[in-house]
Amino acid sequence: MTTHDTPAAPPGGAGSAGAPEAGALAVRHGSGRLTAAAFLRNPRALVGLGIVAVVAAFCFVGPLLYRTDQVTVHLDLAELPPGGGHPLGTDASGYDVLGRLMAGGRSSLELGFAVALATTLIGTLYGAFAGYFGGFVDAVMMRAVDTFLAIPGLVLLLIVVSMFTPSLGLIIVVLSLLSWLGAARLVRGEVLTLRTREFVQAARMMGGTGRRIVLRHLVPNAAGVIIVSATFTIADSILTLSALSFLGLGLPPPHADWGTMLTGGLDYLYDGYWWLVYPPAVILIITVVAFNLIGDAVHDALDVRLHRT
Repeated sequence: MTTHDTPAAPPGGAGSAGAPEAGALAVRHGSGRLTAAAFLRNPRALVGLGIVAVVAAFCFVGPLLYRTDQVTVHLDLAELPPGGGHPLGTDASGYDVLGRLMAGGRSSLELGFAVALATTLIGTLYGAFAGYFGGFVDAVMMRAVDTFLAIPGLVLLLIVVSMFTPSLGLIIVVLSLLSWLGAARLVRGEVLTLRTREFVQAARMMGGTGRRIVLRHLVPNAAGVIIVSATFTIADSILTLSALSFLGLGLPPPHADWGTMLTGGLDYLYDGYWWLVYPPAVILIITVVAFNLIGDAVHDALDVRLHRT
């Protein structure tokens, strides 16, 4: 009776070709679970996520349950105190303040998330490719980043917004073009460390292209840094929109944001109209702090993972 032995897979064949990539995926998934577990155990993460969830529901679901007219001016209802059909009163144009908070929060959150998404996409790809290729390519790409960083961002933003009619889309575009530079530097620094790891060397030996290595191996392993950067970008964008509104360059009526509400209410604060200032100020501060708590919790979770690996 003849027995047939199963031939061993040749070196570099199908049996070994998938091993480095499978090992990289296992490391990535294992470290990802560790990071997620450390994040969810952090009280700051739970508080931040809870606040963001409540604020998002208030801004996007609230208008479906509490319907108000945020377009037509009602001067006969101007500056009514809280009570009756207006739980938080009305402003100088007769808009319901509670409904205005919902509409303004929707604009602020949409801007924050849109800028974070665009910034993360541009900055991640730019920084990852610069860090991976290194050498002359990295030097040229990062000198371009340094050049743009030398331009005062707030001044440029004020110039652009003052030249054109302010709109949510315009502010998103300008903020995205100004904010991706910092994300690119963070991702590039992380990739410079990751590109010397064994799984990257194995992917190169297997014939992986630079684009595949960057997108499949380096970017996923730099996800923690990317998430931290995106979280803080959301908070910074909301504050920047509020600063523009305070300078009179925010969204024009009938559009609203928390900064515009706060700026308009300051003129009436000393006349006793507290409901025009405190509600937008409180929700603005709480929202920004919540995103910062989430960013800090992600950073702490990454530190825990690095200490254990």
